[in-house]
Order: sequence, then C-alpha cells, then structure tokens
Amino acid sequence: MGALAAVSLLALGLGACSDDDGGGKSDTPSAGAPSGGGPSVALPDLKGTTVQVAAVWTGDEQASFKKVLAEFEKRTGAKTEYVPTGDSAATFLGQRVEGNAPPDVAFLAQPGALTQFAQKGWIKPLASDVQQTVQQNFSTQWQTLATNDGKLYGVYYKAANKSLVWYNAKVFGNAGAAEPKTWDDLLKTAGLVSDSGTPPFATGGADGWVLTDWFENVYLSQAGPDMYDKLAKHQIPWTDPSVAQALQTLAQVWGKGDWFPGGTGGALQTEFPASVPQVFGDTPKAGMLPGADFVGTNIIKDTKAKIGQDAKFFGFPAVGTGKPPVVTGGDVAVAMKDSPGAMALLKFLATTDAAQIWAQQGGYMSPNKNLDFASYHDDATRAIAQNLIAAGDGFRFDMSDQAPSAFGGTKGEGEWRDLQDFLRNPSDVQGAQAKLEADAAKAFGSG
Repeated sequence: MGALAAVSLLALGLGACSDDDGGGKSDTPSAGAPSGGGPSVALPDLKGTTVQVAAVWTGDEQASFKKVLAEFEKRTGAKTEYVPTGDSAATFLGQRVEGNAPPDVAFLAQPGALTQFAQKGWIKPLASDVQQTVQQNFSTQWQTLATNDGKLYGVYYKAANKSLVWYNAKVFGNAGAAEPKTWDDLLKTAGLVSDSGTPPFATGGADGWVLTDWFENVYLSQAGPDMYDKLAKHQIPWTDPSVAQALQTLAQVWGKGDWFPGGTGGALQTEFPASVPQVFGDTPKAGMLPGADFVGTNIIKDTKAKIGQDAKFFGFPAVGTGKPPVVTGGDVAVAMKDSPGAMALLKFLATTDAAQIWAQQGGYMSPNKNLDFASYHDDATRAIAQNLIAAGDGFRFDMSDQAPSAFGGTKGEGEWRDLQDFLRNPSDVQGAQAKLEADAAKAFGSG
C-alpha cells in the first residue's frame, strides 16, 4: 500500500527501543563536506531563487526532511518552501497543474503516478548532470522505476523494505524455534510455535494490502523477478501456472485456520494496526507477523516491547529454489518545472550527503547504495537497510502499487477483495485465479 510504504519508520526512531552503537546521532554534515560514498557534488549559486517542494510528509517526517532542505539552502543560497500534499498527492498535484501553479519538485509514492505524469507532460526529464549523480549512487532497478519512454525522470530518495517477518523473541524461545531461512523452515517454525500453544501468525486480513504483501513476497521468490515484472504489467494473466503455484504455497499457511488468533475469520476481521499488539502485546496471541519496516513504528506506539530484545525480525524466507525476496515501496522526487532550482535540488537529493541528514534523524531508509550504513540512527534500521541494498537489482517494487488503483489499491475491490476471499477459502486456487484475472483485465483495460 503506497501510503503506508511511504511512511516507513516514524522519526520516533527505532533507536528508542534498541541500542545505538554510536553510528547515528552525529552532527549534520557541513556544507561541502562529503558524508562517505563519494565527494560532494557541485551545486549552482541560487541566491534569489525560491524552490517549492510538495510531499506527503507531516509531523516528525516533515521536520526531518526540512533539515535536508536547510542544508540545500546553505549550499546554494536558495530559499525553499515546503507544501504538504495530503494523502492524495496525485490529485493535489493535478489540481496545481490545472491552476498553472505546479511546485518545482514533487514526491510521488507510486511508479504508476510517475508514468502518468510523464505521459501528460507534467514532469521534466532529469538534466544530464543529475542523471550522472543518479547513475553513480543508485542500482539499475531504481533507475528503471524512475524511467518512462527511455527518459529518466526521478530520484528515489526514500524507501521501505516490505520483506520482513517480525517475531516475539519470548514466544520463539518457549517453542524452541529459530529464525528460518527458507519457506519450508518457516512452516516447521510455525509448527513449533503452534505446538507450544500459541498461534504462529498474526495478519491484518481486514486490510487487503496486507495480503497482497504476502502474495508478492512468495511470488517474487518463487517465480523470479522477470515473471514478477510481467504479472505486475499484466503481460501474463493471473490464470498463469506461476500464480497457481504461489497461491498453493500461501495455502500451506492460510489453510491452517488454527495458525491465526481467532482462526481465519479472526484474521479477516483484524485490521493491520491491531495485528501488531497480537504479537507484541503484554499477553501475546501470536508468534510472528510478516510485515514491512514500518511495523516497528506500531511496536513503539502500541506496545511496551523493545525492538532488538522482545521484538526481533528476519528477512522473508526464500521459497523453493528462489532467492529471498525483497519487495519495496518508496518516494520518488520529480521536477514539475524545468528550472535550475528544481534540477539542483534533485541533484542534491541523489547524493549520500542528502540521504545521511535524514538517516541520522531516524525514521528513514535510503535506496542510495553508497550511503554508509553507519549513518543510520539505530541498529534495527541499519540491518533493514543492509537487507534492502544487498538485494542489488533483484528487488522489486510493490506490485499492487504498480497496478491501476481499481485493481491494486481499493478497499473491497480487485486484488484486495480477491485475496481476502482466498484466505477465506484457500482450497479454491482456480476460483481465486479466475477472479483475479477478471478484475485485472477490467482494470488494465483489456477486458
């Protein structure tokens, strides 16, 4: 789910609940000082220029990002103006374009929005020097996500890792369970937890995007990145055998009703925020919770569990002969004006210096491959970021975020509803595939 993917970890910081090893809370780099991962880039003198930036961030996230903007001001002499978009960024920005008042730079949370904006001519391709900075600091896959019709339009500045499984350390200890590396190991671990008297999994099945994350991780590992790309673009149908295989794999968990608190019905009635205390509350009702890095935010806000002690995590395990999956979300910065100020800010955002400033505040993860991991606020975020960067070009962006919203992003419709129906009846693989394909074909305009 794009809006949640964009949240990542709140600027409360996971450091509030884990030991900081001294790599985080250093001072913001001074103007012109490299932060590791290469020299600072040259930025123009922009005195007398105002650069308007539109993004979804509020509260602590906005405060952290404004420190990034302050450093940009210091280096260029420009003034910046931050404009919050609200949750419906695409609608807000479309209205600004219609009113002939677009911001210089905007952040988008879905690759589909970048494509749509590029096709409408609302955003500008990156200048050559900005492209060079992006190519130096980001893997090819991040560049591909920001490209339309062969032109690079954006800088992915903030990322989320959606391929984690969070678990209650005490529940695992009582069950004699260890962190699994493969799907088969995960099933064995779940069996141990179940035998110890605790349902192994919590899941917020009332929120359909939670179930799409389950599917995407299994499918990416089992079918591979190329097939994932084809399914994401609806170049293969949801009736493809690879989808059947992924659903059959999911059914190995979803088909065991007693593996969820309150059974399958309980899972379908539980919203995502309520699923976190089921694992990490004072009286745990489940042992583990597949979920993104932002689960840490909910642990901090809604439980007394300490991350790194009571609450731990491992990477989503490899399925079959596949590699461990890394599914991501992220926020891409684009230029809505072809102005020196817009291009200079995008160039700065593509540097390790700009990434380090927010990383030191907490509540942030960068897709910049050259950012020193010591920049991160705490051990937990550092480990999650290492998992993300280690994927290289093998990661993939959240599939439902790439689909038309009618299929991949609407409550009670499309993929969200179809996977809820499948959780309700995991034996009907063919029926689930038929529903998914019918809804996808309609949303993608091919049926």
